[in-house]
Parts: sequence; C-alpha cells; structure tokens
Amino acid sequence: MKDILDDIDRWRAAGKRVAVARVVNIEGSGPRDPGAAMAVSEDGEVAGSVSGGCVEGAVVGEALGILNGDGTPRLVRFGYSDDEAFAVGLTCGGIIHLFIEPMVW
Repeated sequence: MKDILDDIDRWRAAGKRVAVARVVNIEGSGPRDPGAAMAVSEDGEVAGSVSGGCVEGAVVGEALGILNGDGTPRLVRFGYSDDEAFAVGLTCGGIIHLFIEPMVW
C-alpha cells in the first residue's frame, strides 16, 4: 500500500475521487500476495498492481463502477482454471479475491 500513497495524495489534492482494490485471498496460485493494492482515480489513472497484469483492466472497471455508482464497497473474484489459463497464455490458473472500496476522507 505504501507504494501507491503518493499517487493517492496527488489525486486527492487535485480533488479526484479514488477507489482502492486489495488482494484479500488467493485460491491456487496468484501473482500477488494478500495485501497487494491498486488505486484507481475517477479518471482511470492507476497506481500499484493486484495481479501483475492478468486482470488489471477488469479491476479498473470494477473500481470505476464503484466510484460512478452508489459507492458501495464490494468483494470480487477473478481467475482462471488451469486449462483456461493455459488457453490464454498463462502458465497456471488461480483465483484472486479482492476487496474494492472508495476512499472516504
């Protein structure tokens, strides 16, 4: 989380809303451990990583949906079975569970 704080501070200073996604659990293999975080500003800027690239775009979409919706935090999961992962060029499958919430000041 420390690696994204400067970006969050900069966005907040500019008056932007921000959502944060955190890895809270992993089933099977996962590229990032629980605690990994990613911040998304209301205009789609991103800091940090929760998957090393595999599902980052989908996480940005979820974060923007929260910021542009009713602001309700949610628990989401993304992943692939081993067979699905191999089909899209990944070496193994796994499921990551994320908690995504808007930052409230």
